[in-house]
Amino acid sequence: MENIQPEQLPKNIEAEQALLGALLANNKTFEKISEFLRPEHFADPVHAKIFDVISKLITRGHVADVITLKNYFEQDGSLNEVGGHKYLIKLADSATPLTNAEYYARFIYDKYLRRELISTGFDIVNNAIKEDLDSDASEQIETAEKRLFDLANQGETSTGFIDFSQALTDSIKRIEAAYQKEGKISGLPTGLDALDAKTGGLNDSDLIIIAGRPAMGKTALATNIAYNVAEFIAHDKNTPAKNRGVAFFSLEMSADQLASRILSTVTQTNNHKMRTGELDNAEFTRIAAAVRELENIPLYIDDTPGLNINNIRTRARRLKRNKGLGLIVIDYIQLINGTGSKKTEGNRVQELSEISRGLKILAKELQVPVIALSQLNRGVESRDDKRPIMSDLRESGSIEQDADIVMFVFRENYYIQNEEPKLKSGETPEHLQKRLDEWEARKRETQNLAEIIIGKQRHGPTGTIQLFWNGDYAQFGNLAKEEYLPDRIGAE
Repeated sequence: MENIQPEQLPKNIEAEQALLGALLANNKTFEKISEFLRPEHFADPVHAKIFDVISKLITRGHVADVITLKNYFEQDGSLNEVGGHKYLIKLADSATPLTNAEYYARFIYDKYLRRELISTGFDIVNNAIKEDLDSDASEQIETAEKRLFDLANQGETSTGFIDFSQALTDSIKRIEAAYQKEGKISGLPTGLDALDAKTGGLNDSDLIIIAGRPAMGKTALATNIAYNVAEFIAHDKNTPAKNRGVAFFSLEMSADQLASRILSTVTQTNNHKMRTGELDNAEFTRIAAAVRELENIPLYIDDTPGLNINNIRTRARRLKRNKGLGLIVIDYIQLINGTGSKKTEGNRVQELSEISRGLKILAKELQVPVIALSQLNRGVESRDDKRPIMSDLRESGSIEQDADIVMFVFRENYYIQNEEPKLKSGETPEHLQKRLDEWEARKRETQNLAEIIIGKQRHGPTGTIQLFWNGDYAQFGNLAKEEYLPDRIGAE
């Protein structure tokens, strides 16, 4: 491929001069362009430096004009590097009262994107020509798509260093959003009040692990949260279009099985009856009505088996670009395939390390929370207290390290049901009956209780919360507060 000379690259120096002149003439125009234009978008490094100083002066509440710029560059010892005092005057004179600063800014930004596209194209060609054993074609495609995705989302995802002042500005925006939001949470609401109170909701860039033994309700909890978030963002006017969607990667269940679970929860219809068709007319009518209402919920299910982390990244990027994406749910980590790279081939522990690290990178790249389900070791079953702890995570090292939040789903009732007392040698029937009565009482007390044990939270407290659980509808919900419960008639 023939090399392109620097002078052939897309740029418009006159537009850059006109924009800088417009900013010096009227500092208020900076507000219209500050959200997307950065110094690195200018083709001329002198203009990039001048724009950077103008940005700093205006952001700090100072006036940016020829005098303040000259004073700044003199103190900095770089006045000659930017063309001297005369060039600053020339820039100020290049603007007219009718100069459209936003138009010129978009024009400059477009030229920058074109230069980046050319650079990306050259890199794609050069990498494809190389026969690199550690990087196959599919990996190069994934890398190329990531670069194009980052280009398409420039201004939302930035690369390189960020000024501390910018990080502070972003931080105060999140704090303000939490302060103004009902419920005082900074992230997306899960619909489970006690969980939101403990975690502040689902926050951008967080990797959240939901772990548990089989039959504890991991998938049910993830499905409930995914639906609640999708319903919230469908009706929340403050959610930007780029975040209006929930991606559910179901590597174990099919899309229609997952949809049936959601229908069971929403319509309060027994899932088994739905599967076997044992419905009366009222139940069927209720389900049909719910389907019509749920059609517009932005929940997208991918039930492709055997996906690897690169596949998940690529599909999530496309969904965000095409329809919007605010949350990713993956059921579950141990079913994600490795990439087949030489480094991890034949070593499942290293593969899972690559996967958990990849999920955290995905959360940061797309700036959305990622919920990933995980299995626990069998060691839980051998203990008297079967509440999970961090070391129960299967291949826990990398998952525990990469996760921002690790929470365990635990239902004591599941284990109590399997502990029905049996008649012991020499035991009287009366004593057995007493133990049976106690066992029945424990079953009733825990029948609709579930615990979420937060074993790790990078930005908040750990601890245990209780939720309502209804196995008939695979439903997690809020427990009724005691002050709202009716008095028990005849209670002693």
